[in-house]
Amino acid sequence: MSLKVDRDGMAFTFKGGMLPMTVMELTSADPERIREQLAGKLSQSPAFFQHTPVVLNVERLDEPHLALERICAVCRAHKLLPVAVRGGADPVKQSAWALGLGWFPPQEAARPRSLESVPAAPEAAESAPQDAAPAEPGGRIYRGTVRSGQQVTAPDGDLVVIGAVNAGAEVLAGGSIHVYGALRGRALAGIHGHAGAGIFCRELRAELLSVAGNYKRLEDIDPRLLGAAVQVRLADDQLGIMPLD
Repeated sequence: MSLKVDRDGMAFTFKGGMLPMTVMELTSADPERIREQLAGKLSQSPAFFQHTPVVLNVERLDEPHLALERICAVCRAHKLLPVAVRGGADPVKQSAWALGLGWFPPQEAARPRSLESVPAAPEAAESAPQDAAPAEPGGRIYRGTVRSGQQVTAPDGDLVVIGAVNAGAEVLAGGSIHVYGALRGRALAGIHGHAGAGIFCRELRAELLSVAGNYKRLEDIDPRLLGAAVQVRLADDQLGIMPLD
C-alpha cells in the first residue's frame, strides 16, 4: 500500500496559530468537588459540554502534587477534553507529560509570541467613520476585507479593521477589536488575558467571539442581536453582548 505525499516529498508543515481555547481554572484539587460542580454546569449548559478541549490552569493551587489523572478522568466523563496544563510545580509538569498532555508555564512567566501578519487586501476599503478608534502603540489598522482563511493579528495592542471580516476569517488582538463593517468570522480579543478588552462591530454575524479566553459561538448569541451594531465585554467573568449605542 503506497502513501501519497506532496510534490516536495513532505508529509506535513508546522504553522503558528492562536486557537480559541477554554481555560478551566482550578481552585480545588479535589476530584469529587470538581465532579459535583461539573455535573451542575452540565445540567445548565449541555451544549457547551460537547467534547470541548480545555486547558487546566492550576496556578491558584499551592500543591506540588495533584491527582491529575483523576481530574482528567472526571473532565472526560463530562465531555470535556483536557489537552494541556498551565502552571504547577515540576511534579505536575511531569504528570502532565506522562498523561500525554501539554504543559504551559504560569501566565506571568509566559511570553507572548508574535505571529506573522497577513498583508492587507489590495482592494479598496470601506470608508472609515470619522470617530474611528485610532491604533494605539502596538496596535494595528487593517484596511480592507479580511477574507476566508486569512488571520489578521495585533498581538500587542488594539486591532482596527476598516472593512468586513468574512466567514472563515480570524482576527486576534492583545487589546480590543474594532470592526467597521460586518463581522462574520472569528474575533478573539484580549488573547493574553486582558479582561478589559472588548469587541465592537457594526454588524454582528460572528462564528465565534472571545475575550480573554471567554467565548460564545454563533448558536449561543441572542438572535435579536444578529445583524446589529454591538459591543462585547466581560462582566463578572461572563461574556456580555449589548447593542452599541
